Amino acid sequence: MRLDEYVNGLDRDESVELRKLAEEKSYAVTEYLDDARTRFDETLTGETLVGSTAPSVFVGRSSYPSVSAGLLAPVGNEADAADYVTTGEWYREGYSIDDVFRRRTGLLNSTRRSNVDVHDVWDGFVGTQREVAIADRPVDVELGLEGSPGFDLDGSLEDIAAPRGPRANADTARVTENPSVPRAIEKTLSDDDWRADGAIAYLYRRGFDVYEINNVLSVGALGRGEHRRLVPTRWSITAVDDTVGQYLRGTIRNAPTVDRTLVWHNSYMGNEYWVIATPGDWEFELLELKAPGSIWNPDPNGRLYMAADSEGYEGRTGYVEETSGAYYAARLGVLEELADRDRQATVFVIRHATDEYWAPVGVWQIRESIRDAFENEPAVAETFHGTIRQLVPRLPVSMADLERKSTLAAGIQSDLSAFGGGVDT
Repeated sequence: MRLDEYVNGLDRDESVELRKLAEEKSYAVTEYLDDARTRFDETLTGETLVGSTAPSVFVGRSSYPSVSAGLLAPVGNEADAADYVTTGEWYREGYSIDDVFRRRTGLLNSTRRSNVDVHDVWDGFVGTQREVAIADRPVDVELGLEGSPGFDLDGSLEDIAAPRGPRANADTARVTENPSVPRAIEKTLSDDDWRADGAIAYLYRRGFDVYEINNVLSVGALGRGEHRRLVPTRWSITAVDDTVGQYLRGTIRNAPTVDRTLVWHNSYMGNEYWVIATPGDWEFELLELKAPGSIWNPDPNGRLYMAADSEGYEGRTGYVEETSGAYYAARLGVLEELADRDRQATVFVIRHATDEYWAPVGVWQIRESIRDAFENEPAVAETFHGTIRQLVPRLPVSMADLERKSTLAAGIQSDLSAFGGGVDT
């Protein structure tokens, strides 16, 4: 399909109602918290919670290296514990922002302060947290709480990790059954000389998705023995995306390039994605356009916010400056597709966060949106720069502003101009 046919077929159905903005949606979140408070009051026995916890944990980053180690346990819906865990299944089931908040406000985050240096700790609260993280399915736990849960969500909203529910300080935690641990994870646990990046790549090759690997890394169960420590969830999500991405980039270093410019599109939760792959050595750039009224750009009367980060053939030597974990999540989805094709390419990803994206749900939605974009047949374009010019009318940015912000777009235009703009990339 030609690019013009592809683009024209993406016009929205005018009958589709736009989602309400954050100030209108926040009332629904308050209702979810009220429902959660009622369930907790009905379920808690004194200050003890006996139930099933999803194999999910959380490690905070404030006051590092003294961090908040947490267990995430559903309250009142123990039979559906696995449904509360952040995975790609949320995307496949078509979760809305509402659905995510409905699930996550039902998760009790039981926490206890711990030093990150816990490389050989398998007892107490941290030991229980580790057993939950490495299990292949939800396990029964008993939690002793210090006081009642707090129902303030403000501290749980961020751009990388999924939102968390009410928080309570934990006095004790105990697994009440023998958890089942996958053999591959047991192998990484038993090898104290295995670097974390090697163990992460091994688990990925063995079929573990980044969500499962992130849990294991976060509880300090990967890497050389003396270096194992708790890793804040925000950091571990990005670290796993980055490490797997570097591994995949290595697999395509000598692969042939794609032979034409290909364009994919996807949209989810008020985010619109364009992925453009053009012939050339591996290069990657993520450009984010955040509309006024969207999360992280909440003023409905403000200006469009633009952020961009990029890398060349050798990758990056430092953390991105503007796009945070979104960069590594999007890059992972792209590299998975290229590795599957045994091809390399110069790739430009544009993410437009519209005002329908009223609250952050985590970078999982970016990762899965990019992954799913490749499930569709791409449009075929003649040149990279011609593609950009054709897409600009569908974006809330001018060509001039785009070129000023995007290193990749500006650079390729410069190359084309040297040849009178008539060279096919």
